[in-house]
Amino acid sequence: MNMAFIGDADPFTASIPATKVELTVSFCVLYTQGIANKEWREFGRTEVIDNTLNPDFVRKFILDYFFEERQNLRFDLRLEKPLTGIPGKKCGTIIVRAEEVSNCRESVMLQFCGNKLDKKDFFGKSDPFLVFYRSNEDGSYTICHKTEVVKNTLDPVWQAFKIPVRALCNGDYDRSIKVEVYDWDRDGGHDFIGEFSTSYREMSRSQSQFHVYEVIIQLLFPTPFIILIIHYSLIKISNSIQFSFIYTATQINFTVAIDFTASNGNPSQPTSLHYMSPYQLNDYAMALRAVGEIIQDYDSDKMFPALGFGAKLPPDGRVSHEFALNGNPQNPYCTGIEGVMEAYYQSLKSVRLYGPTHFSPVINHVARYASAVTDGSQYFILLIISDGVITDMAQTKESIVNASSLPMSIIIVGVGPAEFDEMIELDGDEERISSQGRYAERDIVQFVPFRDYIDRRGNHILSMARLAKEVLAEIPDQFLSYMRTRGIKPGPLPPPYTPCPPPAINPLLTRRVSRI
Repeated sequence: MNMAFIGDADPFTASIPATKVELTVSFCVLYTQGIANKEWREFGRTEVIDNTLNPDFVRKFILDYFFEERQNLRFDLRLEKPLTGIPGKKCGTIIVRAEEVSNCRESVMLQFCGNKLDKKDFFGKSDPFLVFYRSNEDGSYTICHKTEVVKNTLDPVWQAFKIPVRALCNGDYDRSIKVEVYDWDRDGGHDFIGEFSTSYREMSRSQSQFHVYEVIIQLLFPTPFIILIIHYSLIKISNSIQFSFIYTATQINFTVAIDFTASNGNPSQPTSLHYMSPYQLNDYAMALRAVGEIIQDYDSDKMFPALGFGAKLPPDGRVSHEFALNGNPQNPYCTGIEGVMEAYYQSLKSVRLYGPTHFSPVINHVARYASAVTDGSQYFILLIISDGVITDMAQTKESIVNASSLPMSIIIVGVGPAEFDEMIELDGDEERISSQGRYAERDIVQFVPFRDYIDRRGNHILSMARLAKEVLAEIPDQFLSYMRTRGIKPGPLPPPYTPCPPPAINPLLTRRVSRI
């Protein structure tokens, strides 16, 4: 896919990680939902095509897509007849296709004419018009332009029309463009004359040479028919075609690590950061849900490893800085964010909060798996939620420096009222992280204190939306920086990921965990 950032910004320097997404629909009104008040606002609607059971609309919706936000869309159908409730009848479907719109800024002026080579053919004169289709990444076609009907002619000449290049081919000059030729009928049952295929690159040659297409006739009595490009000109062209990439073939692997040290307070007491109130989520749960519910939409299997650190584990009270929340060290995966939440609550009932606060074991845990898949097919995101002072700061810095060359990012959310000086230092915004004279290859850490995003009116949904927007804002740039420095370009969809046998984990830290 091609990625288009807001404005004409370069994808590797853009400050707002948004991309344009084109939605093709048949037929409805599109509404978007606000984050704070949840109100639905009309974004746009397709045109109306009368007297047909299978409308194909030219109107597209171009929306800003933000990686770090949940953007709810509502599609309201506008038909005179109901779509459901008619026994024994199919009441129609809505088809939605989404594809990122390229950053190509060219538009082109095109004009076509046609010619029936046999002027005395059986069919005589017709009322022809052209329909242009852009091919999609999945092999399907999307309508992008219709010409007007030229009445009662053997040699139609259609009006010149201006169209963005990205509408024709999404900036891919070699992508197939299909053109269908129809004979207009006032009742809507237009006769299909034939079709031909071309590409933008091929059409652009018409600027310097005569270009003729032979229509593949589909009628019962075929008549030779050709289409000619009689005008081609660029209306606007960028200094250079900017191609940036969103790696749709990359699997996002999300891992969560939760602080179970005693500084969080007794979970049975309301003053604890881990307190399980029957009325509202605690800060840990809110941070986990806020980030996880966005990330999970980018993880194909929705299976998330969930780890804890800083607790004494049953039955022998051994301190662990890397344990599975679900109690299964051989398979720490939880099903969806709800599964992670359930495992978190169960752990609070079974482990004893202790200490100290070590980040490096969980960072190294994810880094081991990231180091095994460096070809761009996998990217790893670790969310660490903690309440205070990091006690293995030197080791944590070393772990981050080592991980900075791997396909991974680290999100740290600080909860509670403590000072977060060490976490701020790890963020690396002011000064690049270093360890023993080695500097991090790139910035892979994003830290935010949750308290800065809590809504003062007690709106927890708004608090979580603000937190997710902030902590995930740097992920696209960190992701692209890894791909760019490795020279990795988009490729075909990879086979399903099969975890490799893990390296041995220090038994003093935890039991062996076979998958992240």
